[in-house]
Amino acid sequence: MEGVKDIWDRFGADMERAETEEDMNALRAKYLGREGIVSKALKKLSSLPREERAAMGKALNEIKERMEERIREGIREARERGIRRRLEAETIDVTLPGRARERGRIHPITRTIREIVSIFRGMGFEVAEGPEVETDYYNFVALNTPEDHPARDLKSTFYIRDGILLRTETSPVQVRVMERRKPPIRIIAPGKIYRYEALDASHSHTFFQVEGFMVDEKVTFGELKGVLMVFAREMFGKDALLRFRPHFFPFTEPSAEVDVRCTICKGSGCRTCGYKGWIEILGCGMIDPSVFGYVGYDPEIYRGFAFGMGVDRIAMMRFGVDDIRLYYENDIRFLEQF
Repeated sequence: MEGVKDIWDRFGADMERAETEEDMNALRAKYLGREGIVSKALKKLSSLPREERAAMGKALNEIKERMEERIREGIREARERGIRRRLEAETIDVTLPGRARERGRIHPITRTIREIVSIFRGMGFEVAEGPEVETDYYNFVALNTPEDHPARDLKSTFYIRDGILLRTETSPVQVRVMERRKPPIRIIAPGKIYRYEALDASHSHTFFQVEGFMVDEKVTFGELKGVLMVFAREMFGKDALLRFRPHFFPFTEPSAEVDVRCTICKGSGCRTCGYKGWIEILGCGMIDPSVFGYVGYDPEIYRGFAFGMGVDRIAMMRFGVDDIRLYYENDIRFLEQF
Protein backbone atom coordinates (compact mmCIF):
# COMPACT_ATOMS: atom_id res chain seq x y z
CA MET A 1 0.00 0.00 0.00
CA GLU A 2 2.92 2.35 0.61
CA GLY A 3 3.90 1.78 -3.02
CA VAL A 4 0.41 2.85 -4.18
CA LYS A 5 0.62 6.01 -2.04
CA ASP A 6 4.06 6.74 -3.50
CA ILE A 7 2.69 6.45 -7.05
CA TRP A 8 -0.14 8.84 -6.19
CA ASP A 9 2.21 11.36 -4.62
CA ARG A 10 4.51 11.30 -7.63
CA PHE A 11 1.51 11.81 -9.91
CA GLY A 12 0.34 14.79 -7.84
CA ALA A 13 3.78 16.39 -8.06
CA ASP A 14 3.84 15.91 -11.83
CA MET A 15 0.36 17.40 -12.13
CA GLU A 16 1.49 20.53 -10.32
CA ARG A 17 4.16 21.10 -12.94
CA ALA A 18 1.92 20.31 -15.94
CA GLU A 19 0.39 23.37 -17.65
CA THR A 20 -0.59 22.57 -21.21
CA GLU A 21 -2.83 19.98 -22.83
CA GLU A 22 0.29 18.34 -24.23
CA ASP A 23 1.69 18.02 -20.67
CA MET A 24 -1.54 16.29 -19.55
CA ASN A 25 -1.43 13.81 -22.40
CA ALA A 26 2.20 13.05 -21.56
CA LEU A 27 1.18 12.28 -17.96
CA ARG A 28 -1.56 9.96 -19.17
CA ALA A 29 0.99 8.02 -21.17
CA LYS A 30 3.48 7.99 -18.25
CA TYR A 31 1.05 6.64 -15.66
CA LEU A 32 -1.89 5.05 -17.52
CA GLY A 33 -0.37 3.98 -20.84
CA ARG A 34 0.27 0.38 -21.78
CA GLU A 35 3.80 0.68 -20.40
CA GLY A 36 2.82 3.22 -17.74
CA ILE A 37 3.60 3.05 -14.02
CA VAL A 38 0.09 1.97 -12.95
CA SER A 39 -0.20 -0.55 -15.77
CA LYS A 40 3.11 -2.17 -14.75
CA ALA A 41 2.00 -2.31 -11.11
CA LEU A 42 -1.23 -4.06 -12.12
CA LYS A 43 0.77 -6.67 -14.04
CA LYS A 44 2.77 -7.49 -10.89
CA LEU A 45 -0.36 -8.35 -8.84
CA SER A 46 -0.02 -12.02 -9.75
CA SER A 47 3.23 -12.18 -7.79
CA LEU A 48 1.55 -11.10 -4.53
CA PRO A 49 0.02 -13.47 -1.95
CA ARG A 50 -3.68 -14.10 -2.64
CA GLU A 51 -4.82 -12.31 0.54
CA GLU A 52 -3.01 -9.10 -0.54
CA ARG A 53 -3.81 -9.29 -4.21
CA ALA A 54 -7.45 -8.11 -4.00
CA ALA A 55 -6.76 -5.11 -1.77
CA MET A 56 -3.79 -4.00 -3.87
CA GLY A 57 -5.77 -4.36 -7.12
CA LYS A 58 -8.63 -2.32 -5.71
CA ALA A 59 -6.27 0.43 -4.58
CA LEU A 60 -4.50 0.59 -7.95
CA ASN A 61 -7.80 0.76 -9.89
CA GLU A 62 -9.03 3.53 -7.63
CA ILE A 63 -5.98 5.75 -8.23
CA LYS A 64 -6.18 4.90 -11.92
CA GLU A 65 -9.72 6.33 -12.05
CA ARG A 66 -8.73 9.36 -9.97
CA MET A 67 -5.72 10.00 -12.22
CA GLU A 68 -7.92 9.85 -15.32
CA GLU A 69 -10.37 12.29 -13.73
CA ARG A 70 -7.55 14.66 -12.70
CA ILE A 71 -6.06 14.54 -16.19
CA ARG A 72 -9.44 15.31 -17.83
CA GLU A 73 -9.91 18.20 -15.45
CA GLY A 74 -6.37 19.38 -16.11
CA ILE A 75 -6.98 19.32 -19.91
CA ARG A 76 -10.15 21.39 -19.50
CA GLU A 77 -8.34 23.95 -17.34
CA ALA A 78 -5.40 24.07 -19.76
CA ARG A 79 -7.74 24.78 -22.67
CA GLU A 80 -9.46 27.55 -20.71
CA ARG A 81 -6.08 29.09 -19.87
CA GLY A 82 -5.11 28.97 -23.56
CA ILE A 83 -8.33 30.72 -24.56
CA ARG A 84 -7.81 33.43 -21.93
CA ARG A 85 -4.24 33.99 -23.13
CA ARG A 86 -5.33 34.30 -26.76
CA LEU A 87 -8.11 36.70 -25.82
CA GLU A 88 -5.68 38.82 -23.86
CA ALA A 89 -3.17 38.80 -26.74
CA GLU A 90 -5.86 39.63 -29.31
CA THR A 91 -7.67 42.26 -27.28
CA ILE A 92 -9.04 45.07 -29.45
CA ASP A 93 -9.17 48.58 -28.12
CA VAL A 94 -12.66 49.60 -29.21
CA THR A 95 -11.86 53.25 -28.48
CA LEU A 96 -9.29 53.37 -31.32
CA PRO A 97 -10.45 54.96 -34.60
CA GLY A 98 -11.44 52.44 -37.25
CA ARG A 99 -9.14 51.59 -40.14
CA ALA A 100 -10.73 52.67 -43.41
CA ARG A 101 -10.71 49.96 -46.06
CA GLU A 102 -9.54 50.87 -49.53
CA ARG A 103 -12.45 50.86 -51.95
CA GLY A 104 -12.27 50.69 -55.69
CA ARG A 105 -14.14 53.23 -57.78
CA ILE A 106 -15.77 53.07 -61.17
CA HIS A 107 -13.53 54.78 -63.72
CA PRO A 108 -15.09 58.01 -65.03
CA ILE A 109 -14.98 56.66 -68.61
CA THR A 110 -16.86 53.53 -67.57
CA ARG A 111 -19.34 55.62 -65.62
CA THR A 112 -19.93 57.84 -68.64
CA ILE A 113 -20.50 54.83 -70.92
CA ARG A 114 -23.05 53.46 -68.47
CA GLU A 115 -24.87 56.80 -68.36
CA ILE A 116 -24.94 57.03 -72.15
CA VAL A 117 -26.25 53.48 -72.45
CA SER A 118 -28.93 54.20 -69.84
CA ILE A 119 -30.12 57.31 -71.70
CA PHE A 120 -30.41 55.55 -75.06
CA ARG A 121 -32.02 52.47 -73.56
CA GLY A 122 -34.70 54.83 -72.26
CA MET A 123 -35.33 55.75 -75.91
CA GLY A 124 -35.66 52.10 -76.97
CA PHE A 125 -32.12 51.40 -78.19
CA GLU A 126 -30.47 48.01 -77.68
CA VAL A 127 -26.76 47.44 -76.98
CA ALA A 128 -24.52 45.52 -79.42
CA GLU A 129 -20.79 44.78 -79.48
CA GLY A 130 -18.18 43.87 -82.08
CA PRO A 131 -14.48 42.95 -82.36
CA GLU A 132 -11.75 45.57 -81.84
CA VAL A 133 -9.54 43.83 -84.43
CA GLU A 134 -11.51 44.31 -87.62
CA THR A 135 -11.30 43.46 -91.28
CA ASP A 136 -10.87 46.07 -93.97
CA TYR A 137 -14.28 45.07 -95.33
CA TYR A 138 -16.29 45.92 -92.21
CA ASN A 139 -14.23 48.96 -91.22
CA PHE A 140 -14.08 50.58 -94.65
CA VAL A 141 -15.61 48.80 -97.66
CA ALA A 142 -19.07 48.06 -96.24
CA LEU A 143 -19.18 51.63 -94.87
CA ASN A 144 -18.81 53.07 -98.38
CA THR A 145 -15.17 54.15 -97.90
CA PRO A 146 -13.33 53.97 -101.22
CA GLU A 147 -9.71 52.93 -101.61
CA ASP A 148 -8.48 56.49 -102.04
CA HIS A 149 -10.22 57.92 -98.97
CA PRO A 150 -7.86 59.70 -96.50
CA ALA A 151 -8.98 57.36 -93.71
CA ARG A 152 -7.10 54.62 -95.52
CA ASP A 153 -3.80 56.38 -94.99
CA LEU A 154 -1.43 54.64 -92.61
CA LYS A 155 -1.10 57.92 -90.70
CA SER A 156 -4.66 57.58 -89.36
CA THR A 157 -5.08 53.82 -89.05
CA PHE A 158 -3.23 51.08 -87.17
CA TYR A 159 -2.82 48.15 -89.59
CA ILE A 160 -1.85 44.74 -88.23
CA ARG A 161 -1.37 43.21 -91.69
CA ASP A 162 -3.05 43.46 -95.06
CA GLY A 163 -6.79 43.50 -94.60
CA ILE A 164 -6.62 43.41 -90.79
CA LEU A 165 -6.58 46.52 -88.60
CA LEU A 166 -7.57 48.00 -85.27
CA ARG A 167 -11.02 49.47 -85.81
CA THR A 168 -11.06 53.24 -86.26
CA GLU A 169 -14.64 53.54 -85.03
CA THR A 170 -17.45 51.35 -83.72
CA SER A 171 -19.39 51.77 -86.99
CA PRO A 172 -18.45 48.23 -88.19
CA VAL A 173 -20.89 46.97 -85.54
CA GLN A 174 -23.60 48.74 -87.53
CA VAL A 175 -22.86 46.60 -90.60
CA ARG A 176 -22.54 43.37 -88.61
CA VAL A 177 -25.91 43.92 -86.93
CA MET A 178 -27.71 44.82 -90.16
CA GLU A 179 -26.34 41.67 -91.81
CA ARG A 180 -28.05 39.56 -89.16
CA ARG A 181 -31.26 41.48 -88.52
CA LYS A 182 -34.05 43.11 -90.47
CA PRO A 183 -35.59 46.53 -89.65
CA PRO A 184 -36.88 48.09 -87.50
CA ILE A 185 -33.58 48.39 -85.60
CA ARG A 186 -32.38 50.71 -82.85
CA ILE A 187 -28.84 49.93 -81.73
CA ILE A 188 -26.00 51.56 -79.80
CA ALA A 189 -22.52 50.03 -79.77
CA PRO A 190 -20.09 51.27 -77.10
CA GLY A 191 -16.44 50.25 -77.40
CA LYS A 192 -12.76 51.13 -77.72
CA ILE A 193 -11.33 52.46 -80.98
CA TYR A 194 -7.84 53.29 -82.27
CA ARG A 195 -6.50 56.09 -84.46
CA TYR A 196 -3.00 57.17 -85.35
CA GLU A 197 -3.18 60.62 -83.76
CA ALA A 198 -0.92 62.86 -81.68
CA LEU A 199 -1.75 63.27 -77.99
CA ASP A 200 -3.00 66.60 -76.70
CA ALA A 201 -5.58 67.91 -74.24
CA SER A 202 -8.52 66.75 -76.36
CA HIS A 203 -7.08 63.97 -78.59
CA SER A 204 -5.80 60.43 -77.96
CA HIS A 205 -4.76 57.49 -80.15
CA THR A 206 -6.91 55.12 -78.06
CA PHE A 207 -10.32 56.20 -76.84
CA PHE A 208 -13.94 55.15 -76.50
CA GLN A 209 -16.84 55.73 -78.82
CA VAL A 210 -20.55 54.96 -78.84
CA GLU A 211 -22.00 54.23 -82.26
CA GLY A 212 -25.77 54.50 -82.64
CA PHE A 213 -28.14 53.94 -85.52
CA MET A 214 -31.81 53.51 -86.29
CA VAL A 215 -33.34 51.95 -89.43
CA ASP A 216 -37.02 51.80 -90.33
CA GLU A 217 -39.34 52.69 -93.21
CA LYS A 218 -39.89 56.35 -92.26
CA VAL A 219 -36.81 57.73 -90.48
CA THR A 220 -35.96 61.41 -90.88
CA PHE A 221 -33.11 63.78 -90.08
CA GLY A 222 -35.53 65.55 -87.73
CA GLU A 223 -35.78 62.36 -85.66
CA LEU A 224 -31.98 62.20 -85.53
CA LYS A 225 -31.84 65.77 -84.19
CA GLY A 226 -34.58 64.99 -81.67
CA VAL A 227 -32.76 61.91 -80.36
CA LEU A 228 -29.50 63.82 -79.98
CA MET A 229 -31.19 66.78 -78.24
CA VAL A 230 -32.80 64.42 -75.71
CA PHE A 231 -29.43 62.81 -75.12
CA ALA A 232 -27.63 66.17 -74.68
CA ARG A 233 -30.14 67.48 -72.16
CA GLU A 234 -30.07 64.23 -70.18
CA MET A 235 -26.27 64.15 -70.17
CA PHE A 236 -25.35 67.83 -69.77
CA GLY A 237 -28.47 69.38 -68.28
CA LYS A 238 -31.58 71.10 -69.58
CA ASP A 239 -29.58 74.15 -70.65
CA ALA A 240 -27.31 72.17 -73.00
CA LEU A 241 -26.84 73.71 -76.43
CA LEU A 242 -26.05 71.73 -79.61
CA ARG A 243 -24.68 73.03 -82.88
CA PHE A 244 -25.06 71.05 -86.12
CA ARG A 245 -22.45 71.80 -88.80
CA PRO A 246 -22.53 70.35 -92.35
CA HIS A 247 -19.83 67.75 -92.82
CA PHE A 248 -18.89 64.76 -94.96
CA PHE A 249 -18.81 61.11 -93.95
CA PRO A 250 -18.60 58.40 -96.60
CA PHE A 251 -21.35 56.31 -95.00
CA THR A 252 -23.93 59.06 -94.32
CA GLU A 253 -25.60 61.64 -96.56
CA PRO A 254 -26.47 64.31 -95.54
CA SER A 255 -23.92 64.42 -92.73
CA ALA A 256 -23.19 66.73 -89.83
CA GLU A 257 -20.76 67.25 -87.00
CA VAL A 258 -22.35 68.12 -83.69
CA ASP A 259 -20.80 70.40 -81.08
CA VAL A 260 -21.96 71.01 -77.56
CA ARG A 261 -21.36 74.27 -75.77
CA CYS A 262 -18.30 73.81 -73.55
CA THR A 263 -19.46 73.05 -70.02
CA ILE A 264 -16.08 74.01 -68.57
CA CYS A 265 -15.96 77.63 -69.80
CA LYS A 266 -19.71 77.97 -70.57
CA GLY A 267 -18.88 79.07 -74.10
CA SER A 268 -16.39 81.81 -73.22
CA GLY A 269 -13.37 79.82 -74.51
CA CYS A 270 -10.76 77.71 -72.75
CA ARG A 271 -7.88 75.29 -73.46
CA THR A 272 -10.22 72.28 -73.62
CA CYS A 273 -12.46 73.72 -76.32
CA GLY A 274 -9.56 75.37 -78.16
CA TYR A 275 -10.90 78.78 -77.07
CA LYS A 276 -13.88 78.32 -79.37
CA GLY A 277 -16.59 77.85 -76.75
CA TRP A 278 -17.78 74.62 -78.43
CA ILE A 279 -16.52 71.01 -78.33
CA GLU A 280 -17.18 68.50 -81.08
CA ILE A 281 -18.69 65.38 -79.52
CA LEU A 282 -20.11 63.40 -82.43
CA GLY A 283 -20.65 62.96 -86.12
CA CYS A 284 -23.98 61.93 -87.57
CA GLY A 285 -26.14 61.76 -90.66
CA MET A 286 -28.62 59.75 -92.69
CA ILE A 287 -27.24 56.34 -93.67
CA ASP A 288 -26.07 56.38 -97.28
CA PRO A 289 -28.24 54.08 -99.46
CA SER A 290 -25.07 52.41 -100.77
CA VAL A 291 -24.41 51.03 -97.26
CA PHE A 292 -27.80 49.31 -97.38
CA GLY A 293 -26.64 47.55 -100.52
CA TYR A 294 -23.91 45.74 -98.56
CA VAL A 295 -26.39 44.36 -96.01
CA GLY A 296 -29.26 43.49 -98.33
CA TYR A 297 -31.69 46.29 -97.36
CA ASP A 298 -33.88 47.86 -100.06
CA PRO A 299 -33.01 51.61 -99.99
CA GLU A 300 -36.36 52.33 -101.68
CA ILE A 301 -38.11 51.02 -98.55
CA TYR A 302 -35.79 51.67 -95.61
CA ARG A 303 -34.09 54.78 -94.32
CA GLY A 304 -31.92 55.28 -91.30
CA PHE A 305 -29.63 57.56 -89.36
CA ALA A 306 -26.35 56.92 -87.58
CA PHE A 307 -24.15 58.78 -85.14
CA GLY A 308 -20.85 58.20 -83.38
CA MET A 309 -19.84 60.07 -80.21
CA GLY A 310 -16.54 60.30 -78.34
CA VAL A 311 -17.04 59.13 -74.77
CA ASP A 312 -13.81 60.69 -73.50
CA ARG A 313 -14.75 64.22 -74.52
CA ILE A 314 -18.23 63.79 -73.07
CA ALA A 315 -16.65 62.63 -69.81
CA MET A 316 -14.40 65.70 -69.84
CA MET A 317 -17.40 67.99 -69.97
CA ARG A 318 -19.44 65.84 -67.61
CA PHE A 319 -16.83 65.98 -64.85
CA GLY A 320 -15.08 69.25 -65.65
CA VAL A 321 -11.78 67.62 -66.69
CA ASP A 322 -9.66 69.83 -68.92
CA ASP A 323 -7.18 67.23 -70.27
CA ILE A 324 -8.14 63.89 -71.82
CA ARG A 325 -4.73 62.41 -70.93
CA LEU A 326 -5.61 62.42 -67.21
CA TYR A 327 -8.00 59.52 -67.80
CA TYR A 328 -5.18 57.20 -68.89
CA GLU A 329 -2.25 58.13 -66.66
CA ASN A 330 -3.47 55.92 -63.78
CA ASP A 331 -2.75 58.62 -61.21
CA ILE A 332 -4.58 57.41 -58.12
CA ARG A 333 -4.91 60.99 -56.86
CA PHE A 334 -6.96 61.85 -59.95
CA LEU A 335 -9.07 58.69 -59.95
CA GLU A 336 -9.87 58.99 -56.21
CA GLN A 337 -11.90 62.11 -57.00
CA PHE A 338 -14.50 59.93 -58.67
